[in-house]
Amino acid sequence: MLHLHSAKAGLAGRLAVRGAVPTVFQPHAWSFAAVQGPVAAASLRWERFATRWARAVLCVSGQERRDGEQAGLTARWQVIPNGVDLRHHAPADSAARRAARMSLGLDLEDPLAVCVGRLCRQKGQDVLLDAWPAVAERLPGARLALVGGGPDATALADRVRELPDPSRVRLAGDVTDPRPWLAAADLVVLPSRWEGMALAPLEAMATARPVLLSDVPGARECLPPELIGTGLVEPENPTELARLIVQALRDPIECERLGLLARERMSDYHDVRGVVRQVELLYRNLLRDGVPGPRAAQRRDTRVPGRS
Repeated sequence: MLHLHSAKAGLAGRLAVRGAVPTVFQPHAWSFAAVQGPVAAASLRWERFATRWARAVLCVSGQERRDGEQAGLTARWQVIPNGVDLRHHAPADSAARRAARMSLGLDLEDPLAVCVGRLCRQKGQDVLLDAWPAVAERLPGARLALVGGGPDATALADRVRELPDPSRVRLAGDVTDPRPWLAAADLVVLPSRWEGMALAPLEAMATARPVLLSDVPGARECLPPELIGTGLVEPENPTELARLIVQALRDPIECERLGLLARERMSDYHDVRGVVRQVELLYRNLLRDGVPGPRAAQRRDTRVPGRS
């Protein structure tokens, strides 16, 4: 069994094996959603073609599957949401928050929003920095931490220096363990432009922290119902993002309540042990049934689209 994750492995693996080994492809957000113009058209054409080489396409959210279907992909679909290790990401109470802030050199009382993720266009930290002046104006004590590294690190550092008060924003860089930052946070924000189902918010909710997410695939499905109204924002909307950040940070008691509900949601639906059991069952069923790809009759035609 070959299990391929994301666009690059999905491209290389399916081209190399071409269905000779039972293959599961897991997109973790569609490649054609990440680009525009001719590149998006070529990526979509490839995905429509390459499903013949997968016994199953495994999506991490129902919306990711629906987006694939609406784009014209024909596949044997399976939806299994992402999961996190709930023993590793334990709930952080007020004592854990205080200890984390002391260890990170943070003020013990300032309202703190944290964004954990690779510093890149997908994750939308630039949108968050666009929103931050309005947050700082309405809530002068608020602080923001961007945790992670990536290709946009330099550009984002330049953006921080241009803020009215750059001292209120901390670029933490790459960290080996984000749990202290999650424990220190009042609110975890991830304003992504696209996702399948991001892991960082799941880890935050497992730590009993409320989250504020762009309403992209996977986000709505991972939230408890109580967070839908306050935990989702239209992508690339810094004005609304700022309003919801201020609303959350002004009410730490409500943040704590919603964080506990978020932890319950993770326990019920996103325990990685349950996810592993579902994936194992998928493997067993595919190997037992010998189910071919959705276009097995065409499998002998191994020409890649666009090539003669």
